[in-house]
Amino acid sequence: MTPKIISIPIIIDANLMSLRDETDIIVLLLGVISSLSVILFIIMSDPDCITFISSQNHAKWRIDKYVSDTLNELNFSRSRIKILIKDGNLSCNGKIVNDPSASVKPAATYQLTIPAVINDIPKAENIELDILYEDTDLIVINKPAGLVVHPAPGSENGTLVNALLYHCRNELSGIGGVARPGIVHRLDKDTSGVMVAAKSQEAHLWLSNLFATHKINRKYEAFCWGIPSKINATIEAPLGRHSKDRKKQTIREDGRFAITHYQVAKSFPPFGCHIECTLETGRTHQIRVHLTSIGHSIIGDAMYGRPQRIAQMPDKISKQALLAIRSFSRQALHASELGFIHPISKKQIDFTAPLPKDLKDLQTVLEKAIWERVTSKSK
Repeated sequence: MTPKIISIPIIIDANLMSLRDETDIIVLLLGVISSLSVILFIIMSDPDCITFISSQNHAKWRIDKYVSDTLNELNFSRSRIKILIKDGNLSCNGKIVNDPSASVKPAATYQLTIPAVINDIPKAENIELDILYEDTDLIVINKPAGLVVHPAPGSENGTLVNALLYHCRNELSGIGGVARPGIVHRLDKDTSGVMVAAKSQEAHLWLSNLFATHKINRKYEAFCWGIPSKINATIEAPLGRHSKDRKKQTIREDGRFAITHYQVAKSFPPFGCHIECTLETGRTHQIRVHLTSIGHSIIGDAMYGRPQRIAQMPDKISKQALLAIRSFSRQALHASELGFIHPISKKQIDFTAPLPKDLKDLQTVLEKAIWERVTSKSK
């Protein structure tokens, strides 16, 4: 028998009831319906967040089917639900669920967050670009730190896409959709370096396939805390979304395989080192998470960094050097090399981007800190 769906919208005025009261209501309802063959979902005061409670009869259902059936009245397709789940927008009793095939837990509280949708087509904006190469099919740029790649909630303007729309006019590939024309890969907002965008449809399909099959040569440079015990090594650890923080990635057994090769280019004992990384895969935050996993997070990385490193720094260096390292305002990560086979000529092309000024200055500070420490020891 098909379970009966009862839709009970409960709008909770935040001015009249605290979050604790909302939670108490859910717990009370959970106790009432846990043995019933019904689905109950509650629309909370936040219109972008839907909370519902599963029943005993759904224990063996796939979570994506259960959620899509539950939200049938809201016209959510199962394919859209799958994407939302994979992106970490569903939680069960407060823990993120990102596997659409997972089984439903009976009498559990599920919460689905509906991300804000960018309805407007990005506008062309006259933003200066450092163009390394351009032809009729693609454009290669040196992205500065601080530039978001494509529009997203909170960053609708001033992105690389806005700049490309102005520079390329109507020549960008539309395969990426209206919000991401020409985009075949990304760099984090605060990561600088080489990027490629597609101008033709053929180039977009070709480059997307190269990235998907890991046939792109990518090299990054990072300045990290401490010095690894192995000067040249490989980090192989699967990555997936963090169970409690959807913005973060973490190492997890059920994650996607990820491989980073690294080599210490220069050491600044005992403060840090300059590391060169080569990627076999290109997962979100891959280098940042992998280096943190071996105890050498990237300097300036507010999300994955370890502030205690700063407190442990020797007092035998100048206040100026200490302040410069402490105040470095972005992850010290730069995409220095990008190489691939051209979609039309089928010839290998390679591009490099030198370290930007802020990273050169950081390197100078680290080198000076070593000299100051050595000098103080000799006195």
